[in-house]
Amino acid sequence: MRLEHVLLGLLALRPFSGYDMRKWMDGPGKYIGYGVQLPQIYRVLPRLVANGWAEFEVDPRDGKPDAKIYRLTDAGRDELLTWARSPYEPSPRPMDPDFKLRFLFAGQLGPDITRELLRTELDYRLTQLREPGWMDFTTVDLDPVPEIDLPWARTVQLAAHEFGYSNTAAYIAWLQLTLAKTEIAAGRSPGGTPYRGAATTTDSHER
Repeated sequence: MRLEHVLLGLLALRPFSGYDMRKWMDGPGKYIGYGVQLPQIYRVLPRLVANGWAEFEVDPRDGKPDAKIYRLTDAGRDELLTWARSPYEPSPRPMDPDFKLRFLFAGQLGPDITRELLRTELDYRLTQLREPGWMDFTTVDLDPVPEIDLPWARTVQLAAHEFGYSNTAAYIAWLQLTLAKTEIAAGRSPGGTPYRGAATTTDSHER
């Protein structure tokens, strides 16, 4: 996930200064799990301008350094849409920040993008959950240091794996629920079948 597209996604919502972008990530965006420091943002913003994806105007501040307020250009909107519609490849790690960022900043651009993203992620996680051997670690031969009691260590390892497994199961439930909600909002029954008489509504939603 490139920071360029995160910043373009923010600028699609409203003009931002670099400082306000950082405040957003520490505030409304803090649960996404994508930590970016202010110097990183300041390094990327000039690249957005150089690429023609953003422009800025200087906002004078009394008693404070002037602020640069960045806005999305037409070329920036095109780049954001191209990225949002590009193929998404899930990470082997469930609940990876890349999915959450794409869900937020690509999904906000339309229900068709949101549904495709959710379906791709859900199909991948269901396949992953069905893979055998998620507890194979319990049979691995170990030669621990004297301070480790092997039966106790395996108890702790199992608990840690169960924590991850249960979180993944909850994540899959969220994906299923959210996909169903987006399909209902678009005039489809869960599973993608259009409701009777809803074709016009669906088509207007996706244009």
